[in-house]
Amino acid sequence: MNTATRTAFTEPDRPGDLLIRFITVGGSYVDVTGPGEHFDTNRWNCHGCGASPQLVQGDFLFSIRLDANDHATACRAIPLT
Repeated sequence: MNTATRTAFTEPDRPGDLLIRFITVGGSYVDVTGPGEHFDTNRWNCHGCGASPQLVQGDFLFSIRLDANDHATACRAIPLT
């Protein structure tokens, strides 16, 4: 018998500059925010573990999308709030 309990986490508020939101393996969220596709100021941030990209430049949406998705696929941190 499986006695594990699954907890549903509340989705955090969506920032005005949200471009993409991924759900992590742990049930948290990774947000990609910024001005849009052709800007190097886009960023991602994980609501579970707090990780974010270390690079300051080169975060165009086509590349940051892959990094954020890879993180969401591996992150097992759960939301603490």
